[in-house]
Amino acid sequence: EAGGAALGRAADKLFSLSGLFAVRKPKGPTSAAVLNLLKERLLAEAGVQTNGNKRNQVLKIGHGGTLDSAATGVLVVGIGKGTKMLGTMLAGSKKYTAIGMLGKATDTLDATGKVTEEKPYDQVTKGDLENVLQKFTGDIMQVPPLYSALKKDGERLSTLMKRGEAVEAKPARPVRVYSLSLQQFQPPLFTLDVECGGGFYVRSLVNDIGKELSTCATVQELTRTKQGPFTLEEHALHEDKWTIDEIARSLEHCTALLPGGPSRKKLKTEHPGETAVICE
Repeated sequence: EAGGAALGRAADKLFSLSGLFAVRKPKGPTSAAVLNLLKERLLAEAGVQTNGNKRNQVLKIGHGGTLDSAATGVLVVGIGKGTKMLGTMLAGSKKYTAIGMLGKATDTLDATGKVTEEKPYDQVTKGDLENVLQKFTGDIMQVPPLYSALKKDGERLSTLMKRGEAVEAKPARPVRVYSLSLQQFQPPLFTLDVECGGGFYVRSLVNDIGKELSTCATVQELTRTKQGPFTLEEHALHEDKWTIDEIARSLEHCTALLPGGPSRKKLKTEHPGETAVICE
């Protein structure tokens, strides 16, 4: 009986959780798969049977902006009423560290894709790279990647691409780059730190930088280090901390970071066209 009572309490606690917290997305799974795994873990810990059980529908959980499968880092998660706050996360500013590789282009614009082009890059100097970065700082126009979560007729472009359907590039759209700096240059590899607004694709940036340098470039590694007020170092829960108690603690800690909390930091909102992903 005692076990049942404890599970009952765990379930009550789980279903009362509300707000935003952050997890550390590992490399490999999609953002949606990470969310499903998190949800499974929490329901299992609370002893909630998911097969055909209506209670499963009650656990509302969503994320505030997709990270590519090959990318790692901060994934903001909304639970309970927090799912309504995810829109501000999509639009707010984000920080990334990206390792790019000169001399190769791929169809996905990252290391997971097929190589589509190879070009010499030995002529590129550190100075060339630094100069080019200035062109990509501020308010710029950017064409999103074909392999992306953007949709055409309700289907993701990446899904259409994988089926081999002809997909037209989306038109360039305005995006904002708050800061962009070169951290390291060891040809063919270069490391960038980027802070950007909503709807920005680091893969497109690296691809465009390659073209601008008269060679080509692709993302080798991508880490989101910050999203809104959530940082990878301080706030993102590693997989071993995906428990009801750890998340409850994290939610308390994170409420203070958000608008309307004690510190009224307004998040920058742009790109109302994006929608948060809610799993129910």
